[in-house]
Parts: sequence; structure tokens; C-alpha cells
Amino acid sequence: MNNPQAIHPQYITTEDGTKTSVILSIEEYESLMEDIADLAAVAERREETFVSHEDLLKELKKDGSI
Repeated sequence: MNNPQAIHPQYITTEDGTKTSVILSIEEYESLMEDIADLAAVAERREETFVSHEDLLKELKKDGSI
């Protein structure tokens, strides 16, 4: 969900107006879940070493992959 403005939550409140729950459309919910999964993947890979495109091509050629 790239645009937070695209979310249209509906709230369930207590009699005194305290928000207790949120209702989202299925599309909004699924989009948010995809975003969370993407962020988790980025966080998991944060410590991975970087390989330049040039080095990757050299390695693939050396291995005979390309």
C-alpha cells in the first residue's frame, strides 16, 4: 500500500468513543499484509553482503552459467 491515503478504515468504538477495533476492506488488508511481508524481507536481508552486477556476471561466467 504505497499511499497511506488509500486506506479507508472504519472504527468500532465503545459508548464513550474509545476506538477498540478497525475494519478494513479485504483489498486494503491484503495490501497491508503484502507491505509487511516486503518489509520483513528487507529487514532479514539487511546484513547480507553486496555483490556488484559486474562481479555477479564474472562469477556466472566462471561457473559456466552464462
